[in-house]
Amino acid sequence: MKTTQTDPIMIRSITDFCDLLGHPKPEHPLLTMVELTCGANYPELPGNKLIYDFYTVFIKRNVKGVMKYGQKEYDFKEGVMGFSAPKQVFMIDGLDPSTEITGWFLAFHPDLIRKYDLGKKIKDYNFFSYSVNEALHLSDKEERMIEKMMRDIRTEYQQPIDAFSQDVMVSQLDLLLTYCNRFYNRQFITRRNAEESLLNKFTDVVSAYFEQEHIDELPNVNDISAQLNVSPHYLSDMLRTLTGQSAQQHIHGHLIEKAKELLLTTNLSVNETAYRLGFEYPQYFNRLFKNKTGVTPAAFRNN
Repeated sequence: MKTTQTDPIMIRSITDFCDLLGHPKPEHPLLTMVELTCGANYPELPGNKLIYDFYTVFIKRNVKGVMKYGQKEYDFKEGVMGFSAPKQVFMIDGLDPSTEITGWFLAFHPDLIRKYDLGKKIKDYNFFSYSVNEALHLSDKEERMIEKMMRDIRTEYQQPIDAFSQDVMVSQLDLLLTYCNRFYNRQFITRRNAEESLLNKFTDVVSAYFEQEHIDELPNVNDISAQLNVSPHYLSDMLRTLTGQSAQQHIHGHLIEKAKELLLTTNLSVNETAYRLGFEYPQYFNRLFKNKTGVTPAAFRNN
């Protein structure tokens, strides 16, 4: 069947990935490193969606054209680091094949790390769920450190495979991702002014929900993050760094304060209060209120 601009291109293996880029067959079936160099010929894939069945870690510079990751766009003129997990969608639109792309592209299959601690720990790295416009911006020193670790991984998989090869490569991957996590947390701190502005916007959006006369449904992290044009994981990580609480905890905090106000200043019953706050089932409201305050809504009102 002929591929159209709306048909996603499934890239199921590391070998398929190398074929797509016009690179030789990978030296290891579950992991490869591709250096993006000036003057290389990259395939023309205007408007096509790419879906990888593996993880990627990449540093890209000087990409001319619009690259989308999920539904977001990002300008790759500056060197930035990005990540993707299996089944996520990329789309390249208007890419100039003659562009002088530079950087690195590391791809590894989940089977490589499945039996190791990293196979479980990788789910805790939220940056694999971030959209590209929340990419990691590296200093020159940090970029050199990351590239050295990538080269070390490449050097290892180019060696003849023995009983220790996979252990060594997974350990190197673990170290690489630990440093990435370190730099991401550093980025939240060094960009504090920008993140505090995002915190203020988040607070305004949540407050507006609870200022309504009647709330049709409770606000959720996905809807609020969409309004703020960031991913849910990024929003929660930012809030934890600045306040020690996740986005969901902040929403619950606003909810409980509004509930207390209604319980003390109106004649609404507890059930009516729950419906006013967007709860379909009052027992859920009672359970959340007691969990957050230590008492039931009725006991709070009586006290």
